[in-house]
Amino acid sequence: MIRRQLGKTGIEVSACCFGCGPIPELMTGEPTAGQQALVEHAIGQGINWFDTAASYGEGSSERNLGSVLKQLGHPAGIHLATKVRLMPGELGDIAGTVRRSVEQSLEALGVERVTLLQLHNAVTSRREEEPTSVSPADVLHPEGILAAMQVLREEGLVEHLGLTGLGQAGALREVIQSGGFATIQTPYNLVNPTACRPSPAGFEEADYGQVLEDCGELGMGVFAIRVFAGGALLDQPPAQHTYKTRFFPLDLYQRDLARASRIAGQLDEMAPDQAALRFVLSQPLVSSAIVGFRQPLHVDRALLACEKGALDEPLIEQLLEAAHG
Repeated sequence: MIRRQLGKTGIEVSACCFGCGPIPELMTGEPTAGQQALVEHAIGQGINWFDTAASYGEGSSERNLGSVLKQLGHPAGIHLATKVRLMPGELGDIAGTVRRSVEQSLEALGVERVTLLQLHNAVTSRREEEPTSVSPADVLHPEGILAAMQVLREEGLVEHLGLTGLGQAGALREVIQSGGFATIQTPYNLVNPTACRPSPAGFEEADYGQVLEDCGELGMGVFAIRVFAGGALLDQPPAQHTYKTRFFPLDLYQRDLARASRIAGQLDEMAPDQAALRFVLSQPLVSSAIVGFRQPLHVDRALLACEKGALDEPLIEQLLEAAHG
């Protein structure tokens, strides 16, 4: 699989990463032989980055991934990324909460360190303006979240620090401009391209304010998430997770599904998964797209999209116009 530079980290990351989150459900369920087969196939196809989080499946994602990698003998050259989310009641003990979360993640994954530790909270101007969101001050205070993460990096438990680019663009930009984070992962797809492109006229969903331009200026690595908009761009039924999450809920999925249906009418013979993934990878600021796989065929389809490369700009404009016009 094609690899790209991950910002200034010196790491070459596969253009598609293996997302171990709850939408595909495979890695957050009970242990199965299918998990090992899929991870082994992904590695064989050149995927070298696995993205998980302490909260995925209430820890089952990390445990399952750790178990599979142990069974595979911890293949060389594989990078693990996990996340820490602080709940409102934990902000009185930021350092302790971050340390406990990371130590539990390392134990679950069966490793002594991870390549990337990411803040999983959204960032808003004030706490809890969005579910579990933290403020820039919570992150950047001398005794804040970033400082707690930096201590663990200095101790060698994590190599790099990253940010989840959810929340309000202005608050995110303040944290980005601190220069404390090497990477960001943020939604970027055909139904919400606002992390890199101007917000479409009349667009009422989250506006990420083209924050990736700031990331590019700072040389940050960029992971695109929600590349299929939770399955809406693939015309799939909503995942069980979509029915209960506060972050990307069912009503958003339904609106995205309507936008996706208009895009599908413009694709001629191109499959929706190819258009969606190639759109994301057309953006030079994107280091890698995080994709939730459920079976080996999905890995092969992602590899095909990488090989076909960027979409032509006129087609991109046509698809965006169909979605938002």
